[in-house]
Amino acid sequence: MSRHSLRSNHLSRRLPAVLLFAITVTAAAACAPSSSGTGSGAPIPSASVQDAASFDLNALVEAAKKEGSVLAYDSSGDIVEVAKAFEAKYGIKAEGVKSKSGDTAEKMTRENQAGNVTIDVTLFEDGPVLVGELLPRNIVSTWIPPDLAKDIPEANRNPLLVLSKANVWAYNTALYPDGCPVKSLWELTEAKWAGKVVLQDPLGKPTLVQWLSQTVGHGADALAKDYQTHTGSALQASEANAGWEWMKRLAKNKPVLTKADEDTAAAVAAPQQKEPRLGLMSISKFRDVEEKGYKMAVCQGLTPWVGFSYDKYGAIATKSQHPNAAKLFIHFVMTQEGIVHEMGSGGLSGNKAVPASTNNPPGLTGWDTQLFTVKSDQLMKDYQQGQAIQDFWRVNHG
Repeated sequence: MSRHSLRSNHLSRRLPAVLLFAITVTAAAACAPSSSGTGSGAPIPSASVQDAASFDLNALVEAAKKEGSVLAYDSSGDIVEVAKAFEAKYGIKAEGVKSKSGDTAEKMTRENQAGNVTIDVTLFEDGPVLVGELLPRNIVSTWIPPDLAKDIPEANRNPLLVLSKANVWAYNTALYPDGCPVKSLWELTEAKWAGKVVLQDPLGKPTLVQWLSQTVGHGADALAKDYQTHTGSALQASEANAGWEWMKRLAKNKPVLTKADEDTAAAVAAPQQKEPRLGLMSISKFRDVEEKGYKMAVCQGLTPWVGFSYDKYGAIATKSQHPNAAKLFIHFVMTQEGIVHEMGSGGLSGNKAVPASTNNPPGLTGWDTQLFTVKSDQLMKDYQQGQAIQDFWRVNHG
């Protein structure tokens, strides 16, 4: 079983029996009809934001210093540099730990249940688990820095969007010097590309499950139009819509599944690579172009999208022993000074006053126009249908 998924049925198999009853009850409540009219299940707790006029950053800094330390978990190793910068700025001992989202969620759940919390704050990529488990069960909470709130759009507040990153389709520039060899995502479902598409196994990567979930939702119409443009005829789908149909055809075309983006990048663009392949990978892997001599670029011009953006959210442990230091850490990463350490390979801050990264990889020239956007208001739906998405992929990939 994957170690990276914490949706309710997966979680119940991994946690000890002492936690099973509480989690099962919570999961059932999360799937109950909502009285809000959204049909999304249990409501997400409202984000906390104070009146900016009464907020005193200096007072928060002094309170954080008295607490003495902060421990932050993130799925990216960049958190180590963020913690170092935070400590250098404030003189507060800070440690950043790289941890996969599922492992972080499980540890925070266990610590909350035991009343022995060590993780103070997390930058968390698995939005569906955040809104479906951690927030409704009061394991974590969202806090909005009041003095920055004017530059944080409402859509980025609940939960707090710290940073948007991206996964993109990339090709080998040495094998294809004239540019990306495909023009439409539907080409990846055709016989010519059978066994030549590489991506991380969706069953082990929550952000990929979320991408597929939202693709079958608000991505379906764009895929249907793209099929018409690509083939000259309307899509005859055997599934509910073009999103489900594209996912099924891609899975049946036997893409090569890897355990990590590092493996995907190597399979596509390593210097010794002679096999023509296309890969879906994090933009962070483009640092290998300079560091390892990889030959790759984004599939610029690929329709309807060259990839997708996904979000990283900030959350504070509700039973943190260092709540002020945790708030100050969130404040730090919502500024350019703090988040720049996570934007070395590209990205967009959830704070609109922070400039976009200038380090996007070759071919990714328009973040908003080239990428499929994952929407925060769809996270609960992603949580509820996550297992169905995984089962559908598993059956069709064989």
